[in-house]
Amino acid sequence: MKAPDATAALNALSHETRLAAFRELVQAGSEGMPVGELRESLDVPAATLTAHLNILRAASLVIDQREGRVIRIRANYAQMNALIAYLTENCCAGQADCGPGVVCKPAKKGARR
Repeated sequence: MKAPDATAALNALSHETRLAAFRELVQAGSEGMPVGELRESLDVPAATLTAHLNILRAASLVIDQREGRVIRIRANYAQMNALIAYLTENCCAGQADCGPGVVCKPAKKGARR
């Protein structure tokens, strides 16, 4: 992942409703959920959810698929994992032990993920 993509993803997740929507979709698993069900779960107006989903789509964090009259939306796990890898790429500056509670696995010095 490149810095502009990471910035777009982090910006998309920086709003409470978008973060809640993304977390719901992550919890829904690979099956995703119909947009209407997501709207009910979040209790937001349809137009508001559409605007938020458009921002998540632009950051490639969600993928949607039409199933007849229903649009099913899913978290894009590949993009989520790429963002996490980007954020932890240089964790602890390559040191094996960063201190208590640190769970990131740094890449070897000079290696890129």
